[in-house]
Amino acid sequence: MSVALAHAPLPDRSLLDLLLDQKFDFFTGVPDSTLRSLLHDVEQRGVRYVPAVSENVAVGLASGAFFGGARPALFLQNTGLAMAINPLTTLAAIYRIPLLLVVGWRGSDGKDAPEHKVIGATTLPLLEALRIPFFIPDAETLSNDVSDAAATMDADRCVVAVVIRPGVLP
Repeated sequence: MSVALAHAPLPDRSLLDLLLDQKFDFFTGVPDSTLRSLLHDVEQRGVRYVPAVSENVAVGLASGAFFGGARPALFLQNTGLAMAINPLTTLAAIYRIPLLLVVGWRGSDGKDAPEHKVIGATTLPLLEALRIPFFIPDAETLSNDVSDAAATMDADRCVVAVVIRPGVLP
């Protein structure tokens, strides 16, 4: 269930800047090479980031942070999305916890390592099955897609994903 809204392009900014512009103030997740530049920015700028040992733990941390008044975003690789299904459906969806998933999409082009090909091909159908709206930005639409994802998350009080293909981030 991809959502697309039309906007004029905005100047290039780092993904962290875009998340901070949308008032995200608590970050958690599991490191992913697709999101390397984002994680580097988080570390360099000292924003509130709590590393998680697995994606399901990250959903729990982010949910708790939300109930504590934070605006959470989670970083994860698409292979870890399956790990997060239980808390996404039995916690976040039921209690309408607005969470932003920043998902590194390994295997998006079918040419990644063998272990990423199956999940790469099933990432979007999995998000659709979970009824999680998602955005697939390229470098030119990243700013607008993050803004639209945050707006969707707020309007519907739901989990929303921004799915990042390799090469989109610097």
